[in-house]
Amino acid sequence: MSKYSIDEFIKQTKQDDQENEYFELETPRILEVNLRDQVWAKVGSMISYNGKIKFEREKILEHGVGRMFKKAFTGEGSSLMKATGNGRLYLADQGKKITILELDNESITVNGNDLLAFEPGIEWDIKLMKKIAGMMSGGLFNVTLKGSGRVAITSHYEPLTLLVHPGENVITDPNATVAWSGHLKPDFRTDISVRTVLGRGSGESIQMEFSGDGFVIVQPFEEGSTKGS
Repeated sequence: MSKYSIDEFIKQTKQDDQENEYFELETPRILEVNLRDQVWAKVGSMISYNGKIKFEREKILEHGVGRMFKKAFTGEGSSLMKATGNGRLYLADQGKKITILELDNESITVNGNDLLAFEPGIEWDIKLMKKIAGMMSGGLFNVTLKGSGRVAITSHYEPLTLLVHPGENVITDPNATVAWSGHLKPDFRTDISVRTVLGRGSGESIQMEFSGDGFVIVQPFEEGSTKGS
């Protein structure tokens, strides 16, 4: 175990006083937002801030009736909050590793549990995985983000990016799937042989299959459990 004097510990772990990018990693697991206007972030992700910042939970009709109905239908728990003002805001989510992606008129789809924050200029919408809703406990929902700006996503441990090429499909566990190219549309399938070999419950034999041209980001951890309890 490392030992530090108080002064040494402060020197090793203190915040970076230099304001640089709008989004930057203060540590691999803490996002610093140099707030000058507003930012959307996952509810409960604020761990500290300074300056004058106001926090508001996403209003029911903030993004239209259609999106409200989607959220009500899924019963999803990844609500968003809006932080407005000027200051320095620190965000984190259960110690998960944070990755900042810079979208340049591009789109990406992120598992709802793994979206930490995004700049206000990014357009977003909730996508329901209708085919899987009856197969997995609680279903599965994702957020598609598009435009230009920064998006911060989280993963348990180091993420791995798998490339999808025409004729070379990529198959993943839904609970280990963090994000994928916005234009890819996963299909869902069940594989009895996988369930038998791994000795898992029927729900855990569900797989996501990606085809086309793009990428899929996975993590070495299953976000939730589909086993009956």
